[in-house]
Amino acid sequence: MELRKDPITRSWVVVGHPERGGRRPDPCVLCPEHATEPRSLLQLPPNGPWQIRVIPHFRPLYHIEGDPGRSAEGIYDRMSAIGAHEVIVEARDHLRTFSQLSDEEITRVLEVYAMRISDLKRDARFKYVSIFKNQGPAAAEDWAHVHSQVMATTFVPRRMSYELRAAREWYRSHERCVFCDILRQEIRQKKRLVECVGDYYAFCPYASRVPYETWILPRTHNHQFESPVRGEQRSHLAALLGRTLRRITQVTNSYHMVMHTSPNTLQTKGELSKYWQTIQGDYHWHFEILPILSSTSKSYGLKEVYFNGLLPEEAAERLRQLDPEK
Repeated sequence: MELRKDPITRSWVVVGHPERGGRRPDPCVLCPEHATEPRSLLQLPPNGPWQIRVIPHFRPLYHIEGDPGRSAEGIYDRMSAIGAHEVIVEARDHLRTFSQLSDEEITRVLEVYAMRISDLKRDARFKYVSIFKNQGPAAAEDWAHVHSQVMATTFVPRRMSYELRAAREWYRSHERCVFCDILRQEIRQKKRLVECVGDYYAFCPYASRVPYETWILPRTHNHQFESPVRGEQRSHLAALLGRTLRRITQVTNSYHMVMHTSPNTLQTKGELSKYWQTIQGDYHWHFEILPILSSTSKSYGLKEVYFNGLLPEEAAERLRQLDPEK
């Protein structure tokens, strides 16, 4: 496999022939009694039966060994598919979903997210670390067993590059964080707010791409999820995340969840050194949750110009009316 760059969209694409298929059949390889991957990159607790376990992906898109070896092929750029691809097994029980975990269990999962980001950012080859969850068959989940995935890449994904550049430009013009400005307006207007717990707020974005799209972010400014600042309490975040997902799963059992944080600020080459000099002031970590409703597949089919048949104000109102303890 290798990475090739589209010179127009500036997207990096993994091409090749990875050994990937559909969802894994039973028995589940993530269940403790059927686990086929003996090597844990991290597990909690460290001794005894694990509650959370991080393992290498069975069919990784990226491989940890080697050098990117970036080269040109005429006008095109390419490099080796170097990176990390990991699976976070978030509970031992095969039948539980993420929204069914307790606040304490979700808090531990969030701590593991932070630990993996911190560890992978120590590798100077990696520019960005992504953590995401594909929940449900419609989201193309790899396994039904509750899990998230971690990817460390030698490039910044296109969506993140757009977001980072927009945040930087807003900061240059206003000397403020655009995410802080958005949250202040959402709190003031209250039309799209779903709920808040402690310092954390859940709301449906003004230009939601899909019905019931929900963002979660802290009111206290912080560009790095892995490094909490004063005022942030992960137990509050866990409570809000669980309550929000329990609302969403009453609408659909499939969703994508992605955690957006700052790129690897240890990078001293290329775009990161040129563009992200104000990253501490202009960026703000957050979760984005995109539910998948089969009746609104056009929301995903159009990709670059989204169609959303539900006003975010109506979506927020419906979510507020749902019982988060169900």
